[in-house]
Amino acid sequence: MMNNASYYKGIAAENIVAEHYKSRGHLSKAMRMKTAHGEVDLVMEKHNQWVFVEVKCSKTIAQAAVRITQRQIDRLYAAAEMYLATLGLLGVVDCRFDAAFVDANGHVEIVENAFI
Repeated sequence: MMNNASYYKGIAAENIVAEHYKSRGHLSKAMRMKTAHGEVDLVMEKHNQWVFVEVKCSKTIAQAAVRITQRQIDRLYAAAEMYLATLGLLGVVDCRFDAAFVDANGHVEIVENAFI
C-alpha cells in the first residue's frame, strides 16, 4: 500500500501537469478518472483532440519515466476507450496518449504520443 506522502506527491504532480496543459490552452475534462479498467490521471481537450495523460513523479525525470509499465499503458487505453464510449465520443474525437514526468523540483516534461 502506498504511504500518504507518496499519494500526496502524486496528487501534487497531477495538479502541476494539469496547470501545464491549461496554460497551453487545454481544457480539463477529468482528473483521476476511474473506470473498471483502471484510472486515468488526466483527461484534457484542445481543438476536439482528447489527451489522456499518465503522470509519473520521482526525484528525476529519468526515474519517473522508467516507472510506466506496459500494464499501465494497456489499462490507460482500455480506460480511455470505456470513458469515450460512455460519453458517446468513441470514434468521433481524435485522441492522444501522453506521458508527463515531474521531478522533485516540480519541473515538467511531456512526451506526446508516448506509447506508439
